[in-house]
Amino acid sequence: MRLRHTLAAACGALALTAALASPAHAATGDFSYRVAGLNGEPLHVTLHDPDSDECVTLPEVADPSASEPAFAPHNDTDAYARVFTEPGCTGDAWTLRPHGRPASDRLKLRSVVFLQP
Repeated sequence: MRLRHTLAAACGALALTAALASPAHAATGDFSYRVAGLNGEPLHVTLHDPDSDECVTLPEVADPSASEPAFAPHNDTDAYARVFTEPGCTGDAWTLRPHGRPASDRLKLRSVVFLQP
């Protein structure tokens, strides 16, 4: 009887550990955008295999009072990319398809979240 309870407890603990230890998902591929450099020339920035379902505020444009927003995003990941006009995934939003074409310079952004299909 004790062996049965011990075995049941061990199986329960193993199932709980497996459920809690699920791997974090990341979008596979590159997400790139441009920002204005210190000399005014555009700089190309790339995020490689970004985490999914986690808001990423772009560090180069995180402070709206100190910088212009990033522009011309290109989502070449396997996830949908929802870009936002403000830091912290707030403000107006647009969704870019996986492995899509580069967006126009008119599309401005300060943050992005990657959504698995």
